[in-house]
Amino acid sequence: MSGNNEGESFLLLVGGEHAQGILDGAPPLYWPELWGTRALLYVWHDSAAPAVIRALSNPAWRVREMAARVVAERDLPAASELVAMTADDTPRVRIAAARALAAVGTLDDLDAIRALLKDPLLEVRRGAQQARDALRSRFPGDS
Repeated sequence: MSGNNEGESFLLLVGGEHAQGILDGAPPLYWPELWGTRALLYVWHDSAAPAVIRALSNPAWRVREMAARVVAERDLPAASELVAMTADDTPRVRIAAARALAAVGTLDDLDAIRALLKDPLLEVRRGAQQARDALRSRFPGDS
């Protein structure tokens, strides 16, 4: 995630057969960062938390989307970063941010999710509605 070369065996482990293309000379683009971030859904050490939070602002939308998923899965304190991501240009990132806010945010974050209920894209509005409902269910009686 930090752009370091962790070695061929690690790349093949997290990237599967697609990683072989990179090892054979294909441009890596954002794939190693995405695969490394995705691996943190399955294995975890607390030392990875700062890198995951930094990945929320990665130039590649797929990495930002995956980092939001990891934030939700690992209950990382990144609500302010996720609120900012609800204005992302990429619909899938907006949805991932809303879902992650539902997992780690507070009722103070409902306004950011509510704004997505007016998104021009139906799938974003659906994701926002699900996130709103999930966040409210974490705080029954307070919403």
